[in-house]
Amino acid sequence: MNLPLLSVNVGLPRVIAEVDGIGVVSGIAKSPVAGPSIAVAFTQIEGDGQADLSVHGGADKAVYAYPTTNWPWWQQVHAVGCEPGSMGENLTLEGATEDDIAIGDRFRWGTVLLEVSQPRAPCYKLALHTRRPDVPGLMTASARCGWYLRVLEEGSGAVYGTLVRERASGGPSIRETFRALFDRRTPPERIAEIASHPALAEIWSKALRKALP
Repeated sequence: MNLPLLSVNVGLPRVIAEVDGIGVVSGIAKSPVAGPSIAVAFTQIEGDGQADLSVHGGADKAVYAYPTTNWPWWQQVHAVGCEPGSMGENLTLEGATEDDIAIGDRFRWGTVLLEVSQPRAPCYKLALHTRRPDVPGLMTASARCGWYLRVLEEGSGAVYGTLVRERASGGPSIRETFRALFDRRTPPERIAEIASHPALAEIWSKALRKALP
């Protein structure tokens, strides 16, 4: 599977809105990189940053990808404007959905090796960024969440390049992994199986185990 890159987006923390007179700082607002290539380290892409490292960033959330296959649903059904970086993603990708990508899948991007680590759980900063308070809830209900990747090999990726899947893990899909945490209809035994997948980020694995009855 090849995933063409529509855009690579980065941004440093800044005030994105005011809540009760207090500025909310976030790195969610990102802009496309002109290119031709960009350096990728173990914890982030060059020029990118996070404001609250207790819940964002780190090795398991070094790179966030979002697929354009979700755009028609956002735009046509919910009138949410979409463009590169609109969901706060680093990589705006084409050619896949959350059903096509699995925990543990590995992708080569130039000299960088990436591994899918977990889905994205939306927070209130996404609502502030999109200026739509309903967007986090819509993302949760639909599991159109995108996915995080860890960096196994540092290097350089072409801004207008392609992610090439080097290994299909056979693990749970991003959508199933997301719903295992947020949808109570997932059987407990399946939640336990997903939580034990070796490539799943520890924070997501702990949350799944905590959700078990």
